[in-house]
Amino acid sequence: MPLKVGDIITFERTFTVRDVELFTEVSRDEGSHHLTPDEQGRLVVQGLLTATLPTKVGGDYNVLARNMNFEFLRPVFTEDRIICEVKIEKYEWQEDKNRTAIVASFICRNQQEKKVLKGDFSGVILDS
Repeated sequence: MPLKVGDIITFERTFTVRDVELFTEVSRDEGSHHLTPDEQGRLVVQGLLTATLPTKVGGDYNVLARNMNFEFLRPVFTEDRIICEVKIEKYEWQEDKNRTAIVASFICRNQQEKKVLKGDFSGVILDS
């Protein structure tokens, strides 16, 4: 079923120590806060790893991103449950270009319902 303006897509994920280790290896983001556990045994999740939540939703709908804006509001720790809500702001077929233009905003909250990340993205969905 195609998306429409006002649709909200929700995705949730709990980041693990292994997720942070793998992302550290791939990204080379080796800040000590990603490698050294805090007094509760948690690591700080890389911001761009947290940002994979809204990009996952974009991937589910085959969005080719043109712009992505992220505002990192507070740290995310391993074992935090993060819920991402993506709201479709624009979804418009462009006949002359044979594609759909899409604009979406998103907000991610932790298990205490505190905002950890917000932003928006825009892009296109090519006619397949």
